[in-house]
Amino acid sequence: MSLPCPLHELSIAAAGRALRSGEVTSSALTEAAFARIDALDPVLNAFVLLTRERAFAEAKQADNAFAEGRDAGPLQGIPYALKDIYATAGIRTTCHSNLLRNHVPAADCAVQERLRAGGGVLLGKLGTFEFAIGGPSFDLPFPPARNPWNPDHFTGGSSSGSAAAVAGGMLRMAMGSDTGGSIRGPAALCGTVGLKPTYGRVSRRGVFPLAYSLDHCGPLTWSIEDTALTMQVIAGHDPLDPASADVPVPQFTGWPGRDLDGVRIGYTRKFYIDNLFLAAEATRALDAAAEQMAALGATVDEVEMPSFELFDACSQVIMFAEAFAIHENDLKTRPYAYGRYGYQRLVSGAVLSAADLVQAQRLRRELTVMVNERPLRTHQALLAPTALSTAAPFAEFGRDAAPWGGMLTNPFNVTGSPALAFPIGFGANGLPLGAQIVGRPFDEPTVLRIGAAYEAAAGVSQHRPVDRPSTGTTDASQAFNSSRGAPIHAA
Repeated sequence: MSLPCPLHELSIAAAGRALRSGEVTSSALTEAAFARIDALDPVLNAFVLLTRERAFAEAKQADNAFAEGRDAGPLQGIPYALKDIYATAGIRTTCHSNLLRNHVPAADCAVQERLRAGGGVLLGKLGTFEFAIGGPSFDLPFPPARNPWNPDHFTGGSSSGSAAAVAGGMLRMAMGSDTGGSIRGPAALCGTVGLKPTYGRVSRRGVFPLAYSLDHCGPLTWSIEDTALTMQVIAGHDPLDPASADVPVPQFTGWPGRDLDGVRIGYTRKFYIDNLFLAAEATRALDAAAEQMAALGATVDEVEMPSFELFDACSQVIMFAEAFAIHENDLKTRPYAYGRYGYQRLVSGAVLSAADLVQAQRLRRELTVMVNERPLRTHQALLAPTALSTAAPFAEFGRDAAPWGGMLTNPFNVTGSPALAFPIGFGANGLPLGAQIVGRPFDEPTVLRIGAAYEAAAGVSQHRPVDRPSTGTTDASQAFNSSRGAPIHAA
């Protein structure tokens, strides 16, 4: 075998070529993935459940299919994992909460149906904030995931385990969800790629909802090409999801070269430059990213956006009103079954009125029209920050949930726009900094093209965190984690 790097460093594209040429087997990829999980996850806490026996059985099926000349697509034989709000038939799905600690769905969610049909290999379920909203809590069945760049820092949320697993090289792709930035935030803080597709592009059937009208499903990967290959499998209309869009599935890969000639990008610098949470090093990295895109041939102009405060208020009202409606009965009858952060966030929706929600939905329509009819009419995409600084340490999170204002992601849940998060550099503390490219509705190919061109030119994604395998010794917090957080093994 003459592969250019260790198995865990192969991209989906490179692993796919090696699988099809016979240089590697899915069984070998799966074995290498579990070896890294066993070495690193006692520190990083990305997984809450491992499906080891099932994974090796699926890997063998993929190897047999390749041997027989059957090819189900780009993810055949590729190990992946799911955020633990994705329903999996016969496999526990907990939403990282005591309320669903023993919940075993009878049917797969739509995304898992597509991944399984595409020949993927399910490694297990990944940690999240409780019901995708709580926070990095230590009073839940499993401890919070830790950032592979520095385990004393958090990953962002709520797709916390997904980002930690990808950044740590445990797998190439993990599914997350995004209601206010829960794919893009962790991608930014952990230095990975994360795509929030257009609202309705990927089915959410069987994924536990946070806010019906804001939820998106999408992948986190190490490279933009891997994101595109994943989208080729998971995108498509689902008549059983009322929000699913009946639109053609495009070719997400196959960009015309690595330049950006003819592309107009709107730089949203005025949108965030006065934000109190903005770090100077993030501004410098964003300006450099804009300059790099211009050097690749794009026309980059500063553009006007509606006030971030309007987007934020609109998003918060809709999200908390819808989330409270979903959880109202349990909040009233079993409040102590929630973790403290989760309860505090969810119960805040109780004070919102029907009038509040109606006004927020009206504002949402106005803001969406403003974005689509102004900057995105004259420009094919927008450049914006994701996180306004690097990841905070766990020490900054106290007993009660406090809003962390370091994200600029929820405006594009309000608009439903496709938004791609990707790394653009590192802070002085060695932790990643990130940006996002936002596109026109259902124009993920352009968003991915811009991101891929920048990725190839900037080379930021070539940097990987230093492995921190378990040493067998623990401090007090690690002892807490090991007592409650060891992944459960399932067939």
